[in-house]
Amino acid sequence: MHAVPTALIPWLDPAAIIEWAGPWALLVISGLLSHPQSYAPHGVFGISVWWVALLIGLAAFIGGEVGYYIGHKGGPAVFEKKESGLFSVKNVERTNAFFERFGGLTIILARFVPIVRTFAPVAAGVGHMNKWKYTLYNFIGAVLWGFGLTMFGYAIGFIPPVATFVENYIDLILLAAVGGTALVTLWHYFRERGKAKKAAAAGEDVVTDHSEAEALVLDAEVFDRGPDHHEGGAPKA
Repeated sequence: MHAVPTALIPWLDPAAIIEWAGPWALLVISGLLSHPQSYAPHGVFGISVWWVALLIGLAAFIGGEVGYYIGHKGGPAVFEKKESGLFSVKNVERTNAFFERFGGLTIILARFVPIVRTFAPVAAGVGHMNKWKYTLYNFIGAVLWGFGLTMFGYAIGFIPPVATFVENYIDLILLAAVGGTALVTLWHYFRERGKAKKAAAAGEDVVTDHSEAEALVLDAEVFDRGPDHHEGGAPKA
């Protein structure tokens, strides 16, 4: 079988997929790798794509529930931290801005936004968003993001050039998906950590105290807002 030059289908280049999709790439590529191949009738994972998608969606849902529980039980104290590569007040404020703009729907939308995806469940828990409403939105988000993107990757495997590409470049795809995503994650971590160290060296306050943590807590009414809400109460034009 002849290899298909990636120049003819550049959007299949694993590096391009990683750059475009970031962490999503693992979901799409998981679906691709679940597609039957001549050397693996049940895909690289050896199980049905339905199980792969279901398990990824379930993991996403459980992760969201755990994040909410941590925020709900910990309260504002979870924000009382020192700036680091993992925690940043700016990241919490960015997440809060999403809630201010989209209300509770942020729980669904956050799945597709790096950083916000991490802090949204915790922020919802700290702000005591209605648990059943949160769980419903968390479930919808997990289905769309975890299950949906995996099945999307599986579906595009039916496109002949895609199937041929996966057949010929399976090792490269695995390396790019896992290694590329890990590198992107580490790059963001060390970048944020470097910023925190520079701020501390410059004498800036890099520790969130109790009063500052309290100020990061969202009002409960924020979670009931619709996406058209803005200050003043009138819908956006």
